[in-house]
Amino acid sequence: MLEWKKGKVNPIVSSLRERLRLKPMPLNMVHDADGLPRIILTDPTGSSAEVLLYGGQVVSWKNERREELLFMSSKAIWKPPKAIRGGIPVCFPQFGNLGSLERHGFARNKLWSLDNDPSPLPPTNNQSSVDLILKSTEEDLKTWPRSFELRLRITLSASKLTLISRVRNTDNKPLSFTFALRNYLSVSDISEVRVEGLETLDYLDNLMHRERFTEQADAITFDGEVDRVYLSTPSKIAIIDHEKKRTFVLRKDGMPDAVMWNPWDRKAKALPDMGDEDYKSMLCVDSASIETPIVLKPFEEWKGYQELSTVSSSYCSGQLDPRKVLYGFH
Repeated sequence: MLEWKKGKVNPIVSSLRERLRLKPMPLNMVHDADGLPRIILTDPTGSSAEVLLYGGQVVSWKNERREELLFMSSKAIWKPPKAIRGGIPVCFPQFGNLGSLERHGFARNKLWSLDNDPSPLPPTNNQSSVDLILKSTEEDLKTWPRSFELRLRITLSASKLTLISRVRNTDNKPLSFTFALRNYLSVSDISEVRVEGLETLDYLDNLMHRERFTEQADAITFDGEVDRVYLSTPSKIAIIDHEKKRTFVLRKDGMPDAVMWNPWDRKAKALPDMGDEDYKSMLCVDSASIETPIVLKPFEEWKGYQELSTVSSSYCSGQLDPRKVLYGFH
């Protein structure tokens, strides 16, 4: 039997290590019945996320108990070129109808690609992360004559889903855009939900022709339609679901605004891709840059960071102070 000198590594072991190190773990990609490529992200804790190349859209995020954390409309349309109502759509290069493009821009209606060069971010080689890219096409340039690269890294970890968005101006002229990650959160009962962290802030009320108001409530609760853009928001917002004893914590950077939307009953009935009762089990709280468009010089890059996490809470029994969740007091 051969003996190896002290401090030396068996060359067979060394070769095996090198091959394992160089070979990235294959992505788990499946094709829907609709033919849409879907990437399944998994984490050792048992949590999972599902991402479509269509729209670069997260359509499912489940915790280690296999509970779905994102809302998906019961009448969602899964056929391009329709947008899919639910999950986390990417709104680019326009939010809402604030411009000449289709509502919320075209990124959510395009087929993205896997990004093999996410530089300057280090490459990932595990099954809990994926890098996607959307580049401007000749078709896009007809409706929006700007050349760009939009990148998205989606990473799953224990009780946490992180999205890093990057936009690079590949044009020789300035690039101006608005941006949002629309987070359709699954809640037990919208009337039992409260949002903390936006008190005293100014907001634009889309139900009042974007008139500007100041939030007067200590916490935001819901008893009717809401469609607001909160301005200069903190980096952390808590969405407390009393019935599920669960709190979503939204952390963000590079996206100063936060959009809150629930259509309530009358609007839900008017939306063809939403069930009449769906509004009761969802709330959109979006990370966004809307009031002041992002402007990039040629070849400049913008980065936005979002982290969604969940903590179990007994807030409804008075044991959890949401400010502890928001500000980290112990």
